[in-house]
Amino acid sequence: MNLAILHPEVQQFIADNLKSDLTKLILKGSPFDAVSIQELANQIVSKKKSEQKLPSWFQAKNIYYPPTISIEQTSSEIAAKYKSNLVKGTAVIDITGGLGVDCFYLSKQFKTVIHCEINEGLSTIVKHNYQQLDIKNCATFWGDGIEYLKNTKENFDCIYIDPSRRNNLKGKVFLLEDCLPNVPKNIDLLFLKTKQILIKNAPILDITSTINDLKFVKEIHIVALQNEVKELLFLLEKNYEKAIKIKTINIGKNGTQSFNFNYKEDVSSLYSEPSSYLYEPNAAILKSGGFHQISDQFNIFKLHQHSHLYTSNEIIDFPGRVFKIEEITPYDKKKIKKFLPENKANITIRNFPKSVTQIRKETKIKEGGNLYLFFSIDIQNKLICILCSKIK
Repeated sequence: MNLAILHPEVQQFIADNLKSDLTKLILKGSPFDAVSIQELANQIVSKKKSEQKLPSWFQAKNIYYPPTISIEQTSSEIAAKYKSNLVKGTAVIDITGGLGVDCFYLSKQFKTVIHCEINEGLSTIVKHNYQQLDIKNCATFWGDGIEYLKNTKENFDCIYIDPSRRNNLKGKVFLLEDCLPNVPKNIDLLFLKTKQILIKNAPILDITSTINDLKFVKEIHIVALQNEVKELLFLLEKNYEKAIKIKTINIGKNGTQSFNFNYKEDVSSLYSEPSSYLYEPNAAILKSGGFHQISDQFNIFKLHQHSHLYTSNEIIDFPGRVFKIEEITPYDKKKIKKFLPENKANITIRNFPKSVTQIRKETKIKEGGNLYLFFSIDIQNKLICILCSKIK
């Protein structure tokens, strides 16, 4: 840490230049002898990235920002607050501490929190920032979290892990066993120190293969923010052998959508031609794979086994986008264009052999407007286009 960055004049300069042209600012150089222009640029960029994602950090005084990659990789405050409500107890340890956002919210649920971070510089920054954020029950430890568990005699009510998806040898990885730390390899050690483990995984990870790599999976939470999946949370409980709960949540500006079911639940879908209303599940549900469960629980019809679009005669409250069907036609560019007097529409494909780009090139339909075109396959395995208007 360069403590000169915390000088009031430097902090004011950072605040004053959040909307400045960074390229021009860098060319001017630093007005401070003890702080380089590169350091100033990093503070400005990282603080800007924190405004929406980490408002508590952005609004606090004298926050020291790490390199921007730490801001990009950390949980948002919204996601961190959600996951902190999934676990309970007296003592919790985060063995992959990072920027400390998850510990910040865990500290509101647990009496004592330990933040382990293998990067010395980042660990120092977190300790400083916790002081600015008035967090008094979180101890920071610089070192390997797995080694900390091996050497401590203490047990914990929960161990939290956010494995790094970057491996020095393999680059960016997509299997849990290739992440750092290797959770499957260390699972027995972890359960010696706790009865409850919460693991944050990237959305790219496959749910089934991750379940197979772990032990005692109790719940899987799929968290989306404004219809973009941000985190897969695996909650493990020692000796748990019952049905695994899949819980999807889509947190939006106007409310929260949730949909839950049991993993490998034996249900089937109903199928139908498009009728009066069309439903598109939100991103968390699409990631969950609960396609038959949606049809079963809401008593709505699927258009095709692989289309993941649904329909009904009567409108229902649905966790996703809802549309009124205006017209249905086979995939024929001449017929489709007759629907569009302004030759403009929003296009979505589901189980369709052509991309949105190909469709726009073939039909010359422009992007935008208030109409929506869904291209899919019906129960007769025919290519169809469904013209819709969105219901808010």
